[in-house]
Amino acid sequence: MDISLDSIVTVADDVVSCDLEDEAAILNLKDGIYYGLDPVGASIWKLLQKPVKVGEILETLLQEYEVGEEECRSDLIELLEELKEKELVKINN
Repeated sequence: MDISLDSIVTVADDVVSCDLEDEAAILNLKDGIYYGLDPVGASIWKLLQKPVKVGEILETLLQEYEVGEEECRSDLIELLEELKEKELVKINN
């Protein structure tokens, strides 16, 4: 499934997380594996705490960081695909 700006992202049910200074630690309860996110990833993770459209995440990032829209969109989609692959988020079109 391709991720679009209208795709809605939510945190998976079997996932818990906590903030570590400006980073985030995420635990997948299914497999017991911890994952870490850098400050940008952590700010994206905070936005995912309620169902949110990919386009809304993109707009927030463009306001918070000095980055071009194409680069930001590409990096965001790549991160969301990784999180989905690790079963940390669910993505619905």
